[in-house]
Parts: sequence; structure tokens; C-alpha cells
Amino acid sequence: MKRVLITGSAGFIGFHLAKLLLDEGFAVYGIDAMTDYYDVTLKQRRHQMLMQSPNFEASECRLEDADQVMTIVRDFGPDVIVHLAAQAGVRYSLENPRAYLDSNIIGSFNVLEAAREVGVDHLLMASTSSVYGANDVMPFQETEKTETPLTFYAATKKANEAMAHSYAHLWNIPTTMFRFFTVYGPWGRPDMALFKFVDAMLDGRPINIYNHGEMYRDFTYVDDLVRGIRLLIDAVPVRPENPHDITEGDSLSPAAPYRVVNIGNSDKVRLLDFIEAIEAELGFKAKRNYMDMQKGDVPATWADAELLNHLTGYKPQTDVQEGIRMFVAWFREYYEK
Repeated sequence: MKRVLITGSAGFIGFHLAKLLLDEGFAVYGIDAMTDYYDVTLKQRRHQMLMQSPNFEASECRLEDADQVMTIVRDFGPDVIVHLAAQAGVRYSLENPRAYLDSNIIGSFNVLEAAREVGVDHLLMASTSSVYGANDVMPFQETEKTETPLTFYAATKKANEAMAHSYAHLWNIPTTMFRFFTVYGPWGRPDMALFKFVDAMLDGRPINIYNHGEMYRDFTYVDDLVRGIRLLIDAVPVRPENPHDITEGDSLSPAAPYRVVNIGNSDKVRLLDFIEAIEAELGFKAKRNYMDMQKGDVPATWADAELLNHLTGYKPQTDVQEGIRMFVAWFREYYEK
């Protein structure tokens, strides 16, 4: 039985990935700090659901605690580590940047050290589409330069990519970084747009629409995302013998068993169209509060996910209307609204 350690296992994506891996017969160990960035009860409920499986164990642990992280990883002995834990949220990084330094830089360093210590078969780490920053040629490809992050959150994730590459090169740790785009779905985070829109609309409150709705995002349904991660677990990067052997469009490093992969829908959806799809599902119009673009935000992100398809044969399956329908059904049941 393959053993997978997931950091951030009580988080939105970590929960869904752990559930998928348990369903497929993996042994899963979860680490989560249970921070109060958003409702801890939601995180506790996710872990309670995972605990129904005899193959799931978990510890409450801050990744900044190097000794505890090392002890957990040594004791569990994972074949694979999937590092999802991070201080998330672009906008919150404007208010509390130090939280991103502690969690995303120090915490990720401790995960890298633990991966080196136990010699995992594959280390997979979450990055973000935010690393594309000021790039304006879309869809974004993994082989583009990413030298212009626009928020400290994006800068910490770019640093994670560089840190992981150095460890892959020095210690021969096969490493895959995946860049998420706009992930949504049941059990989602309360700070994300779909959650905030549905919550406000059902309460009769107006929704805030930035850049007057002229925003475009590659909305990726969470089940599609974690299926992509699951398949990438088996797509282990190998250090190339000759850099000329790397095929065009592959982000494989010439100097390490290291690769970056976009996981997105390969489609851009206008924010106003997304809102109209929510209105159609709820059966009434939102009260709209049009606002200017927020500091650090970008008008559009959109993934080229051809590399994911090339490596795994997989393409995301869920269209926005269907994804919104499933989120609204979960939200109404969970919050009894």
C-alpha cells in the first residue's frame, strides 16, 4: 500500500485529495495546523470525514515546527509527500505578509528537509497561477519566465519553486510543482469568490464585483484538480541525461528531476458570466456592488494545460454551470440555507 503524506489535509484541496487517495486504497497521513484564517469548524468537519477511513491518520502541527515535522515524517515513512499547506489568499497577503513568510517559506523549507531526510520517491508541491504576475500573454505556459510577481503571496510561491528546484538538483529528489488556477467546489474556502457570492446572495446582501466584472479566470472544479494531482503522483520527473532530450513545451529542468505543471481548465470565464451562472442556479438576481480593481490583482489568468494532458492523458471534465450547481447544493445543505 503506497503511503502518502499530505500537508494541509484539513484544507479545501487537501481534504479532497486525501478523500480521493483513500478511495483508491492509499494510506494517507495528514498534517494541518488548523489555523483560524477561516472557520476552523469547517476544517475539523473535513478531518472528521477523513477519519472514517482506517487508512487515515493525522496530526495537528505547524510546519514552522521543524522538529515535529521531521518526527512525523520519519515515523510515517511516506513514499510520496504532497505539500499543500500554505497561508493562502492574495488579498490577505497585503494585510499580514509575515504570515506568508512563516508558513510558505519556513514551513516549506522544513518539508523539503524532511523529504531529503527520508528520501521520498516523489515530492509534489503546490504553487499558484499568481507566479505569472505581470505576464500578459495567455494562456500561461509553464515554460514562460515568471519574474514579475505582483503580491508577496506570489513571491513566496515563486521562492518555493526555486527552493524545491535547488533540493531536487542537490539531493536528487524527484519534484513536481503544480500551479493552481481558480479552484472552486464543495467544502470550499469562505474567502473565495463563489463562497462569498452565494453566502451574500442567500442573505440578501450585495456582492462586491471587482474591476466592474471585467475579470477573467480559469475556474477549475476541485474534483478535476485533485484527479490531476493524483495522476501526477505517477508522472515522476527524471533528471535528463541530455538537456536536448527535453521535448518542446515540457518544463522539465535540464539540471534536476524537477518539473512545473499547470492544472487548469484551459478556458477563461468572464466574472460577470460566472455571476450569471450563480444567479441561474439560485433562481434570482444578485444585488451588485461594482468596484475598482484591488491592489495586487490581475484582470485575467488562464492556463495552458497541455503539459498535464501530455503527462497524464487527463483533461478537466466539469463545466462551470455543473460545478456551481454542486457547490450550491453542498452550501445549502451544510449551512441549512
